[in-house]
Amino acid sequence: MTTIIWDWNGTLLNDIDLCVNTMNKLLKARNLPLINHAVYRGVFSFPVKDYYQAIGFDFSKEDFDIPAHQYIDLYYEGFEGCSLQNETETVLDYYRKKNVRQFVLSAMEHGMLEKTLKAKGIFEYFEGVAGLTDHLAVSKVDQGKMLIGKYKIEPAATWMIGDTVHDFEVAAEMGVKCILIADGHQSEARLLKTGAPVLKNIGQLLNSDFHF
Repeated sequence: MTTIIWDWNGTLLNDIDLCVNTMNKLLKARNLPLINHAVYRGVFSFPVKDYYQAIGFDFSKEDFDIPAHQYIDLYYEGFEGCSLQNETETVLDYYRKKNVRQFVLSAMEHGMLEKTLKAKGIFEYFEGVAGLTDHLAVSKVDQGKMLIGKYKIEPAATWMIGDTVHDFEVAAEMGVKCILIADGHQSEARLLKTGAPVLKNIGQLLNSDFHF
């Protein structure tokens, strides 16, 4: 194995509190029931429109774009308060010293992806990064295939590391292996159903069978 393609939100970045708090502001404004971490990790999904509907949004009353863009604005207002997941820099440095190629593939809009990676001081670890062309987080598959082509990544020698079932699905579409991390945006029980290896946190990569 020569390459890791990392997910960003929930995998390297600990933004769960921000996501729950941000969504609760939108729910409260619409007199909808608030959510907690357990509910969030049990229902969060891609495309995110499905997740919004699962927690009570009615898109016969308002267009999805309205809460989606309100969420994005509130999220970025609070982003500075987010930290990296425990041991993120240790893990990235570990693989850099092993000359493993590292990339980021995210459902975040590309410009904001670069900005947030730089804000958290880890942009330099990555040979390339790819986000979406807009803020609505529909799919990462096309951008992932672009990464593979642009950087001549060998799929058979690549792991994708993420925190959602969608990351597993994207990895399958890209023809790469997948490891899922269970302290992100979806519950361990949901991740285990994929059949992919599931670790409690990224720090376990340092003491696992997934050495490169």
